[in-house]
Amino acid sequence: MKALSPDVSTLLDKLYNLRGEDSVVLVEMDKQKNKAEETKARTTEEKKNLQDKIADLEKQHEELNDQGEKLIDLLSGIDRSEYATVLDRLHIDFDPQSLVEKLNKSLPRTIDTVVSDTKKAEDELVKVEEEMNTAITTIDELAIRRDSALANQDKLNEYFELALSGRINITRDSITSLLEQFNFTEEEQREAAKILMFPEDALFSYDEKVKEKEKRGKLGSVEETDVDIEKNEEETSEPSVKIIEEEAKDVSIASEESSENITDILTNLGMDYLSFTGQEIDYLNQHLNENLIKENIQCLKDSGIGLDIFNNHVTLMVDEDLKEKIKTLLSVGKEPIDIYLNPSILEKYTLDKLTKSIEILRSNGMDPKNVPLMAY
Repeated sequence: MKALSPDVSTLLDKLYNLRGEDSVVLVEMDKQKNKAEETKARTTEEKKNLQDKIADLEKQHEELNDQGEKLIDLLSGIDRSEYATVLDRLHIDFDPQSLVEKLNKSLPRTIDTVVSDTKKAEDELVKVEEEMNTAITTIDELAIRRDSALANQDKLNEYFELALSGRINITRDSITSLLEQFNFTEEEQREAAKILMFPEDALFSYDEKVKEKEKRGKLGSVEETDVDIEKNEEETSEPSVKIIEEEAKDVSIASEESSENITDILTNLGMDYLSFTGQEIDYLNQHLNENLIKENIQCLKDSGIGLDIFNNHVTLMVDEDLKEKIKTLLSVGKEPIDIYLNPSILEKYTLDKLTKSIEILRSNGMDPKNVPLMAY
């Protein structure tokens, strides 16, 4: 299997992600849609409550005016002296004139409070309705954008199928125009067009690796491994460690001993070392740091990020800053699934450059949480 450069591998990771249901574009749209639907549900309830509150306050205002006027008229027409004997003997504190004065003083203030409360509720209702309408508009727009994204995805898959079958007959401009819809840079567009138009240079090798992983995933565990050593494609029943040693035919005896060690380490940590090529195993041997490997694997487990993020990105297993990079991304609001779908961001940036990239986003008025990782 042909070795791919990190840049080409990263670009193909990005392209293949966009081809599937877990496309970061679709995932981000679904996340925005869910958020908008939650906002719509919340504001719909808030709108109803505010409308009920306003209706109740308006009723209070009307009744305070009507009943207050009637009560004042009634009390003003009562002469206490006409009922003095009864009131005094029963010790009833009833002074119509005093009550009228109290009503004339307190009623207007109470009515003003009701009017003020009504105005506040009406202003709040306007804000809630604006938020609700924005959410509804967002949902409608996302539906249109999602249909467009799916159409672009279908076209992208069509181009890949033509390229993989050796029947690509699409112009470079057609490919770059499509990739522009996915916000690819001009450089990425040119490189991706080259990959599709000359698939034998990288695409065939990458797609073969993808299919091997899909096959292993469907089987649940690897029971058979096809080994191609100097065009010999017959199956081997030797131990899997021996298979890796044969694939890494340029590795020295010392490296072979390390290979056994790294496979033991991976196995003990719950990793399937057959997920890695001989070249990747050799890389781990050359940069072997058992404690760091254990720490990085545990970091992914603790963070809820799948361990198969290391597949095609084996350098992360011995990245001394991996834990801090993940911590940094989680701290700005990124979800584990965001990192899982975009592992190349961890290879692309050092910790210092990642931090600076986040600072640049913020200085431009953007929330790093809402910016897709592929756009960092």
